[in-house]
Amino acid sequence: MKLNYKEKLTHPVFKVAREIVTEEGLESYVIGGFVRDLILGRPSKDIDIVVVGNGLALAEKVAAKLRVKKVSTFKSFGTAHFVYKDLDVEFVGARKESYNRDSRKPIIEDGSLADDQNRRDFTINALALSLHADNFGDLIDPFNGIVDLENGIIRTPLDPSITYSDDPLRMLRAIRFATQLDFKIENKSLEAIKENAERLSIISAERISEELNKIILSDKPSRGFKLLNSTQLLHQFFPELVNLQGVETINGHSHKDNFYHTLEVLDNISEETDNLWLRWAAILHDIAKAPTKRYNKNIGWTFHGHEDLGAKMVPKIFARLKLPLDAKMRYVQKLVRLHLRPISLIHGDVTDSAVRRLLNEAGDDVDDLMTLCDADITSKNELKVKRYKKNFLLVKEKLKTVEEKDQVRNFQPPIDGAVIMKVFDINPRSEIGTIKSRIKDAILEGEIENDYDQAYEMMLKLGQELGLELRKPLS
Repeated sequence: MKLNYKEKLTHPVFKVAREIVTEEGLESYVIGGFVRDLILGRPSKDIDIVVVGNGLALAEKVAAKLRVKKVSTFKSFGTAHFVYKDLDVEFVGARKESYNRDSRKPIIEDGSLADDQNRRDFTINALALSLHADNFGDLIDPFNGIVDLENGIIRTPLDPSITYSDDPLRMLRAIRFATQLDFKIENKSLEAIKENAERLSIISAERISEELNKIILSDKPSRGFKLLNSTQLLHQFFPELVNLQGVETINGHSHKDNFYHTLEVLDNISEETDNLWLRWAAILHDIAKAPTKRYNKNIGWTFHGHEDLGAKMVPKIFARLKLPLDAKMRYVQKLVRLHLRPISLIHGDVTDSAVRRLLNEAGDDVDDLMTLCDADITSKNELKVKRYKKNFLLVKEKLKTVEEKDQVRNFQPPIDGAVIMKVFDINPRSEIGTIKSRIKDAILEGEIENDYDQAYEMMLKLGQELGLELRKPLS
């Protein structure tokens, strides 16, 4: 039975394209991800239209009829693009591709619709709907992609080993789609990914990170990371995470598998936020546990200083993956460095001083830090998790109370260097930093309030202790 989806092609772009294609006797189709998502009932803002012939000419005519003023054309690639209302619309001539082994950039020739569908990465992305009035909305599905959609299968149209070797980025895309759609990768395809994992070396770090970030932003990103790990793809670009795997036992002492713990934390935090960089903080919060792992016969396994070393590792990892080396990286670095602080408060009396110091160091990121730490509470012992969660609520309440009372988030001491230099008639010198630091510590410890007069009195006392003399009045 021929499937038809014309009732779904209601957008003005399709109506105008149908009129022009029919008038000029062209062969043209909407193809790829838009068709896949249309059938799945998922939102999509990217329309790909393939033309057997000149895609640039059709783009210009459709744009003119829609009164779109700007059309971007790329003649060397045979593509044209414009934005219409809420959609990105791209036109391309049907083509066939061949590859050199050292590059994922194809050698392109004009081709038929069949050629164009053959070059697609997956059967579910090779689906095409006709735009000609004679068969408008008819599904052209040479690889049974509609069946793979129904069964939740990721499969390549042609031999998967060739498909992945030609363009190794498709291996990451397979895992990304499997994660986003909750689909299963066909066994033959999965084996081909393992065989071609090292081919990922010809893909730029930027393209790898683009796919990785889409996996991280999926509803359950752990599924993607487990696939990346089992296929050896993760080993090619993220060895630090791979190194967290495994459980070691000595004298009956074992530690948790920090790889799977990290994935559990990532899933936990993904239920609370779609902030990509907070999810990255979850991925990297224990990244230094492998290099800091030590065994102590009296207490078992330790990972002392993994938070500080982990923070130092963040820039190197971001640089290698071509992630932004800006405020986003520093935000992740801060959360990795501080991630043990709220947890440590669970185990003892929560003093105002400890809370003030945490608020001051975390600043405006304290709420995200608490979200990360809450997600980090994992154990196979449900009673232990419940107890930790209950204590963690007490810490959160204490944070709120102290913040409202003392206003120390991001605070600077009320006495600054300019005041100190003026009072003691001195130029910049080390004693100024000492006084400011001592005043700040006194406020955080609760010795004085965050108040100008109290800070001023303490400054005078400290200046005297340091041998500074007050400014002499003018005679």
